[in-house]
Amino acid sequence: MTGSRVVALGHYQPAKVLTNEDLAAMVDTTDEWIRSRVGIKTRHIAGPDEPVDELAFQAAGKALAGAGLTPDDIDLVLVATSTAIDRSPNMAARVAAKLGMGGGPAVMDINVVCSGFTHALATADHAIRAGSASRALVIGADKMTEITDWSDRSTCVLTGDGAGAAVVEASDEPGIGPVLWGSVPEMGNAVRIEGSPPVFAQEGQSVYRWTTSQLPPLARKVCEKAGVLPEDLAAVVLHQANLRIIEPLAAKIGAVNAVVARDVVDSGNTSAGSIPMALSKLVQRGEIPTGAPVLLFGFGGNLSYAGQVIRCP
Repeated sequence: MTGSRVVALGHYQPAKVLTNEDLAAMVDTTDEWIRSRVGIKTRHIAGPDEPVDELAFQAAGKALAGAGLTPDDIDLVLVATSTAIDRSPNMAARVAAKLGMGGGPAVMDINVVCSGFTHALATADHAIRAGSASRALVIGADKMTEITDWSDRSTCVLTGDGAGAAVVEASDEPGIGPVLWGSVPEMGNAVRIEGSPPVFAQEGQSVYRWTTSQLPPLARKVCEKAGVLPEDLAAVVLHQANLRIIEPLAAKIGAVNAVVARDVVDSGNTSAGSIPMALSKLVQRGEIPTGAPVLLFGFGGNLSYAGQVIRCP
């Protein structure tokens, strides 16, 4: 085999919805203030019976069903998350147990915060190319509301919970392009989840300035590595951080013909869950043709980034 491809996707969100009006009753904010600054209308909130591994498990089950596979067909499970409170068993092991995987898959968590899914997808691609795995389950899942300071109006308006999953398998024709990944260590504190209990905080303006100025050339380089022109992209799925970041970036990248994922409006910032969840919804709605090139690009905590062009399943 010369590569790997995404063969199916799935996503899951908790049933409870928190609106901007609900938040306005909790902190000093308004629907207009939130929409004008971050573009978010609603977000989904997981209950105490929905830990991170449950979110991941639900999304994984849908992806497996879409691929027509059983849990025992998977030999690598990767879960991208930064909100796993417990250290061991890790989320990947818990998901494997919930799915009843009897084949003894390798199980690893990847904590690269908001760019976790694109890092995990690249890791799965590399493992399959190296012959270390044949089929991988790659999941992005976060319960951001569990680490949210609900008295801080600058951050509590952003966060939501959810998960997205992809089944990746070996392919003679590569469907996952080369990854471009890296970090800006001197900006590592711009997005933080620290303390005991851990709390999410960020320097919003610093992140905004970096993404709007530095990310477009990086995204174009991802396209170059994949041999795809930005104008040929069928879709652009960026980390769903802020609508004010997403819409200008797609234009600056030059993706003039692409569908741009805007799931942040309904789901808020779900960290590692945002890219696979937004992509899964676009595919479910039939907005991207099978085989069409899609740019995925995650950015955020550490300050880290990772992106690749994939072929739509």
